[in-house]
Amino acid sequence: QVQVVESGGGLVQAGGSLRLSCAASGSIFSINAMGWYRQAPGKQRELVATITSGGGTNYAESVKGRFTISRDGAKNTVYLEMNSLKPEDTAVYYCNTNIMRGLTKYDYWGQGTQVTVSS
Repeated sequence: QVQVVESGGGLVQAGGSLRLSCAASGSIFSINAMGWYRQAPGKQRELVATITSGGGTNYAESVKGRFTISRDGAKNTVYLEMNSLKPEDTAVYYCNTNIMRGLTKYDYWGQGTQVTVSS
């Protein structure tokens, strides 16, 4: 079993910053990638940023230049540094961990952490 736990959400004013953390633990053999997704009320879950085991990153256009994803491979932990936050960044942020077992990939999700940006 794999556990994925996020932390670091909260309430911040527009223009402010927050840092999210996500730690994966349990039966982890090989992590392909970790990432952050978000879901605002009434909207579908969307990709925010991902980072591969090799350090390659991918960002949603809406967060490029404001958010930075990083990882600590030794700790199976990923971070999301969010700067210049906007009210439209308000959402529940979910951490995803993609793990390889044999030839099969598995996705594990955290419970989500609320980020609220006030105007």
